[in-house]
Amino acid sequence: MQAHNHDVHAVAEHDHHVRAHGHQGHDKHAGHDPEAFRRKFWLSLAMTIPIVVTSPMIMEWFGYSIDFPGMSWAGPVLGTAVFFYGGWPFLAGAVSEVRDRAPGMMLLISMAITVAYAASLATTFGLFDLDFWWELAALVTIMLLGHWQEMKAVGQAQGALAALAALLPDDAERLTVDGGVERVPVAALAVDDTVLVRSGGRVPADGRIVEGAAELDESMITGESRPVSREAGDRVVAGTVATDSAIRVRVTAVGEDTALAGIGRLVAQAQAAGGRAQVLADRFAAMLFYIATAAALLTFLTWWALGDLDQSVVRTVTVLVIACPHALGLAIPLVIALSTALSAKAGILVKDRLALERMRTVDAVLFDKTGTLTKGAHTVTGTAAADGFTDADVLRIAGAVEADSEHPLARALTAVAHERGLHASATGFRSLTGRGVQAVIDGHTYAVGGPALLRELAATVPAELEASADEWSRRGAAVLHLLRLDDAGAPAVIAAFALEDEIRPEARQAIEQLRRAGIGKIVMITGDARPVAEAVAADLGFQPGVDEVFAEVLPADKDRAVAELQARGLRVAMVGDGVNDAPALARADVGLAIGAGTDVAIESAGVVLASSDPRAVTGVIRLSKASYRKMVQNLAWAAGYNVVAIPLAAGVLAWAGITLSPAIGAVLMSASTIVVALNAQLLRRVRLAPQEQ
Repeated sequence: MQAHNHDVHAVAEHDHHVRAHGHQGHDKHAGHDPEAFRRKFWLSLAMTIPIVVTSPMIMEWFGYSIDFPGMSWAGPVLGTAVFFYGGWPFLAGAVSEVRDRAPGMMLLISMAITVAYAASLATTFGLFDLDFWWELAALVTIMLLGHWQEMKAVGQAQGALAALAALLPDDAERLTVDGGVERVPVAALAVDDTVLVRSGGRVPADGRIVEGAAELDESMITGESRPVSREAGDRVVAGTVATDSAIRVRVTAVGEDTALAGIGRLVAQAQAAGGRAQVLADRFAAMLFYIATAAALLTFLTWWALGDLDQSVVRTVTVLVIACPHALGLAIPLVIALSTALSAKAGILVKDRLALERMRTVDAVLFDKTGTLTKGAHTVTGTAAADGFTDADVLRIAGAVEADSEHPLARALTAVAHERGLHASATGFRSLTGRGVQAVIDGHTYAVGGPALLRELAATVPAELEASADEWSRRGAAVLHLLRLDDAGAPAVIAAFALEDEIRPEARQAIEQLRRAGIGKIVMITGDARPVAEAVAADLGFQPGVDEVFAEVLPADKDRAVAELQARGLRVAMVGDGVNDAPALARADVGLAIGAGTDVAIESAGVVLASSDPRAVTGVIRLSKASYRKMVQNLAWAAGYNVVAIPLAAGVLAWAGITLSPAIGAVLMSASTIVVALNAQLLRRVRLAPQEQ
């Protein structure tokens, strides 16, 4: 990234530091590289296979025999390598958990592999008869597999603020003292500099227009779907686009004082505040650590008191080793890996494991309007022609007049004329900056524009057109007029057009499906005017008194709107697609980004809907409930295993001749792994793809 983005990067680095180091209690694997775990897994597996194959216990079980010089050292040598190489992340993680006084999965795994290593090493030198080399290697390798799959499946967003910075141009055209223009890096701009922003260019810094006027696309900042007219004296924001004309802007804020950097700070703060929940497996592991430690201590003291020191050591080691079943290490990662793979096929990308877990608890879904419930592009929804003209006539003329314009509303008129096969040739195209466009067709001069053009030409709208225009305006549509100018320039308004951001056809179905899925409140938030928002809400079937609409909302207000809903006790899922949605996506209990949206929205969300279909939100809810159910079932199996295995390993039924040897414990551990793997596969039955009504 260019140097001019240093202020945004400073926020990004702080955000990364907070997430990587400030919440270790939340994510014990923060900062770990999935690629490193992949390498460790494959190398550890390569060393584990010969350990298992040459293990006397395995050979006895499967009735085969292998013998070659030095074979007895395969376990000690390769097992030591696996312990220190493959087990190092767990050992290091255990130290962190002890330091943080937050025992969890890492400490439990480390305890099991350390005891297994110490016991096996003592056996190698003839002190005990506890050969755990193969079990040690298998345990480390399977845990590496689980953690690799877990991190690969749920990689955290790291590029949200970099995507914000990318909205700024790399350089700017600064006016010199002698009236010339010089191209400089944006980082070189200072307050009171004047910059030239050409048509189609991005504003490089916050400022005020000192010369010129233009229609600015501010949707990435304000969420307002239609371009906004800006003229001398008006404030403009870094990152917005001048769509139709050049303007000169005096810089009023640079670096971290800009609105864009402010959004960056909101993203960083919201992400830092939103990740304090513990993962389900860590809570379970913490509980199991205390149970296993207490059981081991009690086992050792009991057998020692009975005068059997050898049995006290054997039983204690067995308890500590089997207290960490493979099922526990794989229960959550297997479900996450499978659920994220299945969801990806349905156009749902799960980026945050906690977002997936929390989605099942959501009771309010907050939709950004533009680009989420609507297509984010205007279409012609109404045409009214004056006496003597047909709809086809005026669409043909308006489409030809607007043919050379790059304005979004112009493209809508041109598109509808093209779709209907209405073609005409225009000459003498002129852009009337901030007012409209003008061209000559069939020897007559025509102009298309909004209220500013009508005022400038003192044009009177015929009553039959005014009634339609007033109705369109009340429901929030943009209204353009077609005027014919006589040789003296006198205007005659001959048509009016309504242009609106078209509602996605699947949006209504999405809301109905959410209601059936148990979502009690649907909320819409937008930067558009209140009439536009209310009209869209009514069209979507919002329930008065139950659902809610936030209109005319600024970026910071979107973040506060989420916080307000959460303050009422609601668990909020936010669905959005723009830069202005990023803070709200990060603040929400679950952030879902429409995949066709901007990079920063996608990076700030925990879930991405690649299909841009809002009906997929219901699929995420189904996935969340199903995957959580499988996690609980797998952990219940792991718990059930320990409820039976730990007392038997401790020897509570030794008086009846029933004991659990390390070998049998290893078999049960393998069986538990198979059970959780098969149970996770049942997730394939969940229907995630958007469903038609």
